[in-house]
Amino acid sequence: MRAVASAATPEVTIVPANEASWEDLRAVFGTRGAGAVCWCQRYKLAPKEAFKHFPAEERAHRLRTQTECGHPSSKTTSGLVAYSGGEPVGWCAVEPRSAYTGLARAYRVPWEGRDEDKSDDSVWAVTCFFVRAGFRRKGVSYALARAAVEHARERGARALEGYPMLTERGKDVIWDEIHVGARSVFEAAGFRQVSHPTKRRVVMRIDF
Repeated sequence: MRAVASAATPEVTIVPANEASWEDLRAVFGTRGAGAVCWCQRYKLAPKEAFKHFPAEERAHRLRTQTECGHPSSKTTSGLVAYSGGEPVGWCAVEPRSAYTGLARAYRVPWEGRDEDKSDDSVWAVTCFFVRAGFRRKGVSYALARAAVEHARERGARALEGYPMLTERGKDVIWDEIHVGARSVFEAAGFRQVSHPTKRRVVMRIDF
């Protein structure tokens, strides 16, 4: 496991998802709520592949295939898993931007006002953070963002992007909305803002 030490997250360790077991990742997503509904497929499904046509079991199967969970020798995976005290507590989706079919076809946030090659495999993206109830607001997302930077750089990315939501001080945001991360999470990991396509969303990027 890769240790991520800081004052906020002294006990968090991060591993590529293929080095985690499928049982551990299932424990992170749980059996109820947004995680158990989406299984991190929002940006993976093409527009015609509407959620209603793909039951949760199929989405879970797709995530298991994408992550290669339980196959530590695999050369590919689609994210990272966080542990606290040995218990699985968080997930971060990070891989080449071009792997997110739905992101390229159905969302304008990454592309508005930018001249970007959507097929460029050397640009990676962080599209989702998910932390189990009981472990939130303890810095797990911050640890995952830092690990995502290291992970993408080690695997040959020339840049890494994120598309966080802007939050208002003192105003609560539900986890269903903040799955894309907060700007402060990306700033702490060294990202800088490169565009502001909508009122509540920005594009953050780090070039290697």
